[in-house]
Amino acid sequence: MKKLLVVLFSFMLVFTFACGKESDVVKAGETIKIGFLGPMTGDAGNYGKLMSQAVKIAVEEFNAAGGAEGFNAEVIVEDTEGKVEKANPAIEKLAGVDKVFGIVGAVFSSVSLAVAPKAEAAKIVMISPSSTHKDLPDKGKFIFRDVMSDALQAVVFGKYLAKVENVKTVAILYIKNDYSQGLAMDFKDQYEKEGGKVVAIETALQGDKDFKTQLTKIKSANPEALYIPNYVAEIAQILEQAKQLGIKAKMYSADGFSNPQIFELAGDLSNGVIFSQAAQQKASSKRAEFEAKYQAKWGEKPDAFSLNAYDGAWIILNAIKATSSKAMNGNLKVDRDKVRDFVAKTKDYDGASGKITFTENGDLVANIGIYTAENKQFKQLKMYKLEGNNLVEIK
Repeated sequence: MKKLLVVLFSFMLVFTFACGKESDVVKAGETIKIGFLGPMTGDAGNYGKLMSQAVKIAVEEFNAAGGAEGFNAEVIVEDTEGKVEKANPAIEKLAGVDKVFGIVGAVFSSVSLAVAPKAEAAKIVMISPSSTHKDLPDKGKFIFRDVMSDALQAVVFGKYLAKVENVKTVAILYIKNDYSQGLAMDFKDQYEKEGGKVVAIETALQGDKDFKTQLTKIKSANPEALYIPNYVAEIAQILEQAKQLGIKAKMYSADGFSNPQIFELAGDLSNGVIFSQAAQQKASSKRAEFEAKYQAKWGEKPDAFSLNAYDGAWIILNAIKATSSKAMNGNLKVDRDKVRDFVAKTKDYDGASGKITFTENGDLVANIGIYTAENKQFKQLKMYKLEGNNLVEIK
């Protein structure tokens, strides 16, 4: 009975929120609330820490510039631990209690896919800085991301390994979550279309520490390359155990590898790993200013997802500022549909991560970079785009 009452209460909060009324008004003396949804603790906590710090900087800058009609903004950080069961009550709190007008997040694809319908029902613009699953933008018109999709990443990387690096055989070891599995299967399909051969596919669960059984099977298949499109906690363990087992295969990964924590977890084993992520655009003064401010405030460098989080927060805040109005009683009126429409029209936004343009369904227009790790630094090697079915290098 208690569980039923909790479910009914949560539904009533979201239903009331979606219908508007008081939730679309910020009272005089209150703040404009936006949310951040990501892992702040656990194995993946560094992802959320780095991204939430970026959002906090955006909010501080927005307030220093006068806010919206004199109203300051505030970010409510909710820890999902990277788990759907933690994310569901978090989105319900942000929607029904905090009444946020936008969310930067969620951080992982499985979590974003779970909370997107709730954000859509509550008319909360959600911009994920890191959720790359190909199905996410189709979850609703309020759902966006400023990170490239897995489908694009996997297609480009499959073509790259087969046609550019001329790798003939690959083994795949992925974690059973929406992000890793989606990338692994899309990569496999494309790589095989290009004439490559996948000689082994092994899986594991999020949080696993021992991969020697899977790696032993992979070693017996003798692949030229091992593709591990996972998050850094698992990648580091895989790299170490692969070395212990004497696996000589070249290591490849995806954008989950781009968290600088990999250097702490894997040390020199990270050197030489080649991975894909959104192409690094021409350096801008905005990026340099943000990175300097981030380093000064937090004592560490932002990762690529933090750049996306910072830009996502600013896009939401700019939309709120541009579409809200002050009422005679001093309250701030915010139209959620207008906020969404403003975000949807984003084109060539000059962000810290580069130029941002959303497609009609809220996806990011992006080119793909091929990177490697070298002396505890990430280095872009090449940049590609797709023209029809052709992989075209951008010089």
